[in-house]
Amino acid sequence: MSTVILLRHGKSTANGSGVLAGRTPKVGLDDTGRAQAAALVERFAGVPVAELVVSPMLRCKQTVAPLAAAQGLDKVVEPRLSEVDYGEWTGRELKNLVKEPLWRVVQAHPSAAVFPGGEGLAEMQARAVAAIRAHDARITAEHGDHAVWVVCSHGDVIKSILADALGQHLDAFQRIVVDPAAVSVVRYTETRPFVLRVNEHGGDLAGIVPPPPKKRGRGKKGSSDAVVGGSTGR
Repeated sequence: MSTVILLRHGKSTANGSGVLAGRTPKVGLDDTGRAQAAALVERFAGVPVAELVVSPMLRCKQTVAPLAAAQGLDKVVEPRLSEVDYGEWTGRELKNLVKEPLWRVVQAHPSAAVFPGGEGLAEMQARAVAAIRAHDARITAEHGDHAVWVVCSHGDVIKSILADALGQHLDAFQRIVVDPAAVSVVRYTETRPFVLRVNEHGGDLAGIVPPPPKKRGRGKKGSSDAVVGGSTGR
């Protein structure tokens, strides 16, 4: 199967405000976020991106806009990769939310957390993972096993996808850190996903691009076997 780069949107106007933005409309990137978005063009220079799949939230669309323009790509909007529906918590200050009994559930037992008037974190993970796997299967069928594609989504959404790829219970996903504009990389195979990178801010992304098939056509499928003793790199 293909390789997916999970990109969190750049720093937004809400990230530094102490407010849980959630699905509040028209929350865009701040000056730092716009600089992070512009820097993606160089960061992805060695990566032939097959497709860009984005959350419908404005901050995600703005984050990938320079990259889409540079590589001549359209954005595929995927509602299942949207921000968590925090319901009645949306727009509230974090300093007040930490006093809520549900806050401790979110921290210690997130699989049981359901936001009042919104969705549960387990429900969010189910929709996000289903979307990733569906798009990965489609892109692999259209572009081949060596294809690389990009998803631009949100912190908790990406953390839940990584937890699934790592074989972790959702209750452990708070151990994963995903910063604004950071990338994580997962390569899916028939047997298991391989997590190649987590929360990376720099470095050569060209290193995650699989080599093209040696023969004409798409060649054989990539191996699902882990390398005993550890990868030797390329």
